[in-house]
Parts: sequence; structure tokens; C-alpha cells
Amino acid sequence: MDGVEDRAVTAVDELAALYARPLERVLNKELNHVDTAGRAFIAASPFLILATGSSRGLDCSPKGDAPGFVQVEDDGRTLLIPDRRGNNRLDSLKNLVEDPRIGLIFLVPGANETYRVNGRARVSVDPVLKRRFAVDDKEPSTVIVVTVEQAFQHCPKALVRSDLWKAGSGGRPEGVPTLGDFAAARTPGTDSTAFDTDYARRMASELC
Repeated sequence: MDGVEDRAVTAVDELAALYARPLERVLNKELNHVDTAGRAFIAASPFLILATGSSRGLDCSPKGDAPGFVQVEDDGRTLLIPDRRGNNRLDSLKNLVEDPRIGLIFLVPGANETYRVNGRARVSVDPVLKRRFAVDDKEPSTVIVVTVEQAFQHCPKALVRSDLWKAGSGGRPEGVPTLGDFAAARTPGTDSTAFDTDYARRMASELC
């Protein structure tokens, strides 16, 4: 990049000189299952971020529903995530069909801690599983079945620094683009206000 000296770190060993060694409690917090505290956090979470990858590239997608929409099986080693109607790009699902590796970050509004799960997943169309997640008699198209390999809480520093929940408590910040604004930027002549109004009207019937 012009004006920026290229001093990229090219070896893992170089990082040791830039950062302090993690505390032992940080190194030892990782589990191979979701424990009681993790189960409680997931039960309270209405929102997660899901990361996948494949030969097509990487994807990081938001997933949200009523708190507890992700279920933890009794052994703590399996998570079930219903995949409800979205934009139908299917980026995450396509990646998982090719590469089962998955990363999840769970958030709870008002809590600065987050909970992380890494593992492997498959996309299921099992009718019993789909029925288990029916809302208003509408089943998800698929259910993502995650086999847990790593699970641990993440420190609250990022959310504390960003003051995320306080920043969002006053409603939508002025000047932040809407879906209609993005559509208008891509397609000149689009009425952004009309786009947003129509989307809000359709959303009520498209959430399940």
C-alpha cells in the first residue's frame, strides 16, 4: 500500500516478541464440551456469529432468534442450530457441505462476555430434528448439527472497549445506512425509503 511500510509478520515465532504470554487460566479454560455455565450462556443467547470456509472462500454470518434457539444436547458435545429463512444465498451451508469446520461466537445483550465454540458440523434435513424446531408450525429448512471440539468463554475487553450495549441503547444511530441505502448505492434510481418500507412489511411473514 502506498505510504505504508510493509512489515508483515511472517512466522508464528515472531508473535511471541510482540505479545505477553497468556495467563495459565487463559490457556486452561478450553473444554471439549459445553459445560453447565456454557449451557446457561447459550440458553440466554438470542444471537450468534457463525464462521465457515471452503474452496469458495470464507463466510461469517449472523444468526438470531428467541433466546435459547440453539439447543445443547445432554452430553454437551452437540449443538443444534435451526436454519430459518434468510436471503437464500446459503453461503454458510454451502461451505459446510464441503468443509465441516465451524466457529461460533454467542452474544447476550447487556453481557460483555461472549462464548466461543469451535468444531465440525453437518447440515441435516432429518424430519424429527426439523419438527423439534418448528415455530408457529413452520419448520426450519435445515438444522446445523455441530460436534463440539473447543468451547470456552471469551474475556469482555472487546465489548467493554466498544461500549457496545450502551452505544445501542439509544436506538438506531443517525447516519448508519439501511438496507434501502445499500440497495440505492448499488442500483441508481432505487428509492431507499420505499425499499425499507416494503422490506419492513414483508419481514413479519418471512422470519420463520
